[in-house]
Amino acid sequence: MSVALPLLLSALTFGLGWAIRGHFGHEWGASWAGAMGALAVLVASRNRDWMGRAPVLTALGAIGWAVGGMMSYGIVVGYCRGTDFFNVAYGYAMLAVIGGLYGFIGGGLFGLGLETTNEKKPKWPSLLAEMVAGAWIFWGFIIYQLEWKMTPPRSELWAACLGAAAALAWYCQRARFHRALRVAAYSALGGGFGFFFGNFLQVMGNVSGTPYNWWNVMEFSLGFCGGLGMAYAVLSSDWPRAAAPSKTANGLALILIVAAIPLTNFIVQFEPGKLLKLAESMNLSHAEMFVRTQNLFGWILMAACTLAALLAWRRFRDDVEILYRLVVPLFLFFYGLYYTLFGHIVKGFFYRPYSLRHSDALYLPVLVLTVLFWLLIRKKEPPLPLIRPPKESAGRWTTVFAILIVIVVLVALISINSHADMGGAHERF
Repeated sequence: MSVALPLLLSALTFGLGWAIRGHFGHEWGASWAGAMGALAVLVASRNRDWMGRAPVLTALGAIGWAVGGMMSYGIVVGYCRGTDFFNVAYGYAMLAVIGGLYGFIGGGLFGLGLETTNEKKPKWPSLLAEMVAGAWIFWGFIIYQLEWKMTPPRSELWAACLGAAAALAWYCQRARFHRALRVAAYSALGGGFGFFFGNFLQVMGNVSGTPYNWWNVMEFSLGFCGGLGMAYAVLSSDWPRAAAPSKTANGLALILIVAAIPLTNFIVQFEPGKLLKLAESMNLSHAEMFVRTQNLFGWILMAACTLAALLAWRRFRDDVEILYRLVVPLFLFFYGLYYTLFGHIVKGFFYRPYSLRHSDALYLPVLVLTVLFWLLIRKKEPPLPLIRPPKESAGRWTTVFAILIVIVVLVALISINSHADMGGAHERF
């Protein structure tokens, strides 16, 4: 069977999650998108070994992709809107770095969860301590000693993420979690390419004059390509038999996924002041009623989804066949629907006319498309690797990076020759 549909299932789902993340932002918004991406890869893999640990694996994806949410990139995007080649090329290159760091940590932690067996488990306390130490050392040395700043005067926590990623890579290498390291590398490749190319699409979209949320296109591109890279690495690796599930770990992970992440996003985004501003922007005459209604919708949605997820997992957690054929795929769909509705509510989608000019008008159709892909691939369980793994070497990866540099240069040249002054442009040098 063709591997295109499993790859597209993962890429579209993660792209959808990252597009919706634009309504929430920062670490907690990214954690919800990361959970969707990890869940999609689990469903696309059709590996029964992983179904009993689906909550834990999903939580690792959520935490890993959330780490990059601390990085600031608004001004970096502005560098790409200029007309000076060096500044524009620098902007696209730094977006590749930021997207790559998102993917490396997200894919790496998820890959460690997949590679965990009863005989070989990551030493999580040691790893987390090393990542925190690496983050502090890199951040302090690069920013305060060398003063190599990517995006002044904004936050330079990209250096902390670089240190955390370096510590993660070193741990995977010396502890021989080579499959996890491979997932991290391909996720970084996809995330880096997706981010800078997505911003190129945004620039071209703005140049075209077409009224659309092109920023959302950039975010979708990051998720789509990052999910594609993560799924490719998972589906082209030969995995050992997974560790036995832990009821305690799964329970805590499920609470994080369905309760803590949505609740934190709810507290941040459903703040009355923000909702009043939204009501004013839509010229609603009943602003206070709008605020109360939005909050009521949010609380009902959170309560219903949390209760349903906990009851369903408690009922079927010991039946691997049901988890494989029904519970985990349905959880992916309803978790994506949960996030989609949350995004609609927080942006007042139900209070404004439906229009394809609003990018969130496409969220539900994309979610339905992923369900159709699942229905087409679910009939049989293929052995992994589903994709024949390539012969990888340092030379091959060097070639990939060289090609990326060439693409960045070409994208920068096209950008500076496609427009004059553009709003939101910044210069780094």
